[in-house]
Amino acid sequence: MFYYVLKYVLLGPLLRLLFRPRIEGLEHIPADGAAIVAGNHLSFSDHFLMPAIIRRRITFLAKAEYFTGPGVKGRLTASFFRGVGQIPVDRSGKEAGQAAIREGLGVLGKGELLGIYPEGTRSHDGRLYKGKVGVAVMAIRARVPVVPCAMVGTFEIQPPGQKIPNIRRVTIRFGEPLDFSRYAGLENQKAAVRAVTDEIMYAILGLSDQEYVDHYAADVKAEEARLAPAKRFPRLRR
Repeated sequence: MFYYVLKYVLLGPLLRLLFRPRIEGLEHIPADGAAIVAGNHLSFSDHFLMPAIIRRRITFLAKAEYFTGPGVKGRLTASFFRGVGQIPVDRSGKEAGQAAIREGLGVLGKGELLGIYPEGTRSHDGRLYKGKVGVAVMAIRARVPVVPCAMVGTFEIQPPGQKIPNIRRVTIRFGEPLDFSRYAGLENQKAAVRAVTDEIMYAILGLSDQEYVDHYAADVKAEEARLAPAKRFPRLRR
């Protein structure tokens, strides 16, 4: 109930008024049945803008940190994300990927829409990064179509670290559903899931027109963080 109150009464109308999203290809979202909507991830605002314009309910796998914050603010944040149907996933440890896949398959098994960001984290610089293969495993195992989605302009309205978004128009594009039935039974084959994931990312790239980086976003962030002190405090020449 809370999901639909937010979508149609409280948050949804406000987001449409402020950001006036241009919506392209909405007809590609299946009217019923299970499907995955796989998108780029540029901003915290993505969590709200995409669900606000999709007619059906969509469930995202959200990082567990949104549900474990301390104090009153943490409890309110957790209640909000649970209320809008988001599922917490612990992204740490060896079992994190398998846990996310199990949760996602549970959503698809009920014939619902599952939203996922294959990059695994927000882009810190506006570029599109290599996708993780969990989306491919779920698509093949559940035998569901994947609808590519591109959020355009959300990086500019709320880049990393900015709490209050800028007010400007954004575009949300959906591509034609991708059918991976030819890979049935191959969800445990590394070459197959990599090929499916790359095809999904290529479709997102075609919609978003971002620069593509053939590395995982988390690895690039970690490397840049490691090098940051050296850049800030270069060694003095003798």
